[in-house]
Amino acid sequence: MRKFWRFIGACLLGLLGLAVLAVALFGYFIYSPDPVPPQLTGTLTRSTVVFDGLERSYQIYTPHPLAPGAPLVFVMHGSGERAAEIRIGTGYGFERLADAHGFAVVYPNAASFDWNDCSKVGDFSVAGRNVDDVGFLVALADKLTQELNVDKKRIFATGVSSGGFMSLRLAVESPARFRAVAAVSANVPSPENFKCAPVGRSTSVMIMNGTKDPLVPFTGGESNLLGLFYKGGNVRSSQESAQYFANLHAMTGSPQTRQTQMADGVSMDQTLWQNAAGAEVELVAIHGGGHGLPQPYWRRPRLLGPSPMEPNGPTLIWNFFQRQTSH
Repeated sequence: MRKFWRFIGACLLGLLGLAVLAVALFGYFIYSPDPVPPQLTGTLTRSTVVFDGLERSYQIYTPHPLAPGAPLVFVMHGSGERAAEIRIGTGYGFERLADAHGFAVVYPNAASFDWNDCSKVGDFSVAGRNVDDVGFLVALADKLTQELNVDKKRIFATGVSSGGFMSLRLAVESPARFRAVAAVSANVPSPENFKCAPVGRSTSVMIMNGTKDPLVPFTGGESNLLGLFYKGGNVRSSQESAQYFANLHAMTGSPQTRQTQMADGVSMDQTLWQNAAGAEVELVAIHGGGHGLPQPYWRRPRLLGPSPMEPNGPTLIWNFFQRQTSH
């Protein structure tokens, strides 16, 4: 009987040790404290709209006051997330910029686990049919143009991970509605994994990726996490993705590259293609960056790779958007 209780005690100690290890691993690789919400001038409202038989939800941040004809920026979350997560993941950066520059921010929610982007691989269906996210986002842009009295010629879209992939779909399928897009932690799917129907042209595009992204490979290949989770099919490299959009714009000249050194050995290359019509394609390579939007307000979980606090990703994106309205 004494041996039995010693055995039970050893098992309990082993289970306790495993529990402690699991908590420690969670704390090291996954947990990251939320950023402190900033003091903002405006309000965040939640709303819904029925599109294609589905009730779709979204949140809107409007600074006070919002002038008539202001820009509107769509910010889209990653796989399995909602608007609340992308607000944290951006460090509330777009709301800070909205206060400073006077534009509205909308955070739409996907209907399924993933946004229905250009990849063939992913969870895009609800009730057995694929979700029309392009139609939803266009309809929401039209709705908010009327309700908020924003400038329909200054509607932009950005997103991280699945939201970044969705931004690229808007660039090739709805360039007339979205003046420019910025995709973060996203590449163009490889030809065998590409399902979109480009309209033959594109809007201006920024692609911002980290060279140490463990989920979306900077140099191309299969999009996955640790080879086990979230398999999203093959993608082109970041350079090939930017060149894809440069080719759509018939940008034949050599791009210009500028390098900026930052803290902790991180550097940024900004490669810019332009054409005579004023369109731009910019590749922002964060050397030493992981999966997610770099910004100074929040460190991402270590599971997603390095999380440099520079550059300020939202500011880079907003500066890119502003340039597209100067011609």
